[in-house]
Amino acid sequence: MDYLHTCVIGGGVVGLAIARSLAQSGKDVMVLDRDLKYGQGISSRNSEVIHAGIYYPRDSLKASLCVRGKALLYEYCSAHNVAFRRCGKLIVATEQAEEDELDRIMKQGMINGVDDLEYWSQEKIKSEEPDVRATLALLSPSTGVISSHDLMTAYLADLETAGGMFIGGARVKAIEIKDDGYRVHCEIDDGTYDFCCTVLVNSAGLGAQQISHAIDGSDHSLIPPLYYVKGSYFTMSGKPPFNRLIYPVPEKSGAGLGVHATIDLAGQVKFGPDVEYIKAEDYTVSEDRLDAFYEAVRRYFPGLADGQLTPGYVGIRPKLQGPGDSVKDYVIQTPDEHGLPGMVHLYGIESPGLTSSLAIAEYVTNSLADFY
Repeated sequence: MDYLHTCVIGGGVVGLAIARSLAQSGKDVMVLDRDLKYGQGISSRNSEVIHAGIYYPRDSLKASLCVRGKALLYEYCSAHNVAFRRCGKLIVATEQAEEDELDRIMKQGMINGVDDLEYWSQEKIKSEEPDVRATLALLSPSTGVISSHDLMTAYLADLETAGGMFIGGARVKAIEIKDDGYRVHCEIDDGTYDFCCTVLVNSAGLGAQQISHAIDGSDHSLIPPLYYVKGSYFTMSGKPPFNRLIYPVPEKSGAGLGVHATIDLAGQVKFGPDVEYIKAEDYTVSEDRLDAFYEAVRRYFPGLADGQLTPGYVGIRPKLQGPGDSVKDYVIQTPDEHGLPGMVHLYGIESPGLTSSLAIAEYVTNSLADFY
């Protein structure tokens, strides 16, 4: 039987950031993931945006961890040669009826500590982004784009430098609570693998609830419900028509930020994601959503020509809010919440999880201070 100090379940950007932080304390840390390679789930199927922290409710984890995480992330990328571009984004009102929503976003941003937002008039928009149709816009200059793969590679390198390791292709099937920690039962390609650990962090993304249900003797009533929310992306042919990211005002349901335009570091323009509640993981781009994409995008980019959009990829958000529910915050359950020493569960870590990854790692590390 192998014994180690810390196991982090989930090798996405948040799991790797947490493992990196914990390993730098000098303890042995292992990351497990169901996929053979790291970051194959949520972390590689998103907009790759560094968010400013504008939209989220006052005192929410999403707000505080995004604002803190943004600052940490830009500093980290600069120090570790991780590719990024602080390009800024425009949140656009396409008609006067939407302008009040921009006022609300401005006020929320200021409450959250985002003090660099500025209004752009219709004339300013036409001057700076002539292909955008809008009556008014908010500029967020601290928004950027990043290579999520490069970021995760850097986190993994830090983890391994500190003596930690990543093991892929390990599917956690059961967890036993022991007097001195936890016994974890895994399936691997050539059989089974069991080990014991003192600290266990559940950062499994879409699988976080399943991992928690696999813990014999824990309080399963504390596990929040999980909703799969599919978001499709379509890519645009031709040169980028914008210099910045372009976002519509957010959806009133709070389930998404609207079909927005991003430009990745290679210059590829992507539109998405939309919002589609589904029952199980499904990564096929449905072309029957194409007409709705053209309609949504042409509200702020009327120059989009027929045939310019092609299916891109799909991401799935691990939502804690069901259709029609109010907006839900991240749930990070520490021993103070569930009573199990050395265990942390992270639920609903959707956007802005990538931006917040270093701040989430900081939060989790602080919650486990007694073990390091």
